[in-house]
Amino acid sequence: MTTFDTTVDKEITETTPFDSALATAKPRLSKASKKSEAPIGMKTKILFVCMGNICRSPTAQAVFQSLVKAAGLQDFVVCDSAGTHDFHAGEAPDQRAVNAAAKRGYELVGGTARKIQLSDFSEYDYILAMDWENLALLQRLCPRGLQHKLQLLMRFATEFEAATINDPYHGGPQGFEQALDYIEDACNGLMEVVRRRATMVAAA
Repeated sequence: MTTFDTTVDKEITETTPFDSALATAKPRLSKASKKSEAPIGMKTKILFVCMGNICRSPTAQAVFQSLVKAAGLQDFVVCDSAGTHDFHAGEAPDQRAVNAAAKRGYELVGGTARKIQLSDFSEYDYILAMDWENLALLQRLCPRGLQHKLQLLMRFATEFEAATINDPYHGGPQGFEQALDYIEDACNGLMEVVRRRATMVAAA
């Protein structure tokens, strides 16, 4: 896979709409009963993004969808994944990612890789990158006024201190296991933020 060569000089410090919620988020995950279907415009839409959309981002999508289902929030949350490049457009997830996820009960089947589109920036509420390189490219592509939607997925992690999720594509099985560890941690933190939003929508 071609490495995207971008250098990011400093960490992004801009306050985002979900920073305040994140500050009080707890990793504990408990099941919630589904109250009513949310209007389409009030659903929380999340897009996970990596480079080729065959390893990290489809894994994050599968993990988060599992959490959404366990919480009974399918009517309130929509998620998808995409890549910043079209290296693997139309391909199924990497078999190594499929195998690693399957060991923990996640299913990475049915989807094919795609490159992020301009419409995604307005369509999704949260656009979460796996690393700084892909975040930097998203910032270049993102229309003015929508930059607040961009963030690193690991911003939501509560157990691991790593800022990014390394691309396991060129490594062995251990790289996929580590990526999954980080993704599970971050997705649990993200779930707490999304749960609060869903609760407010349901009560409205």
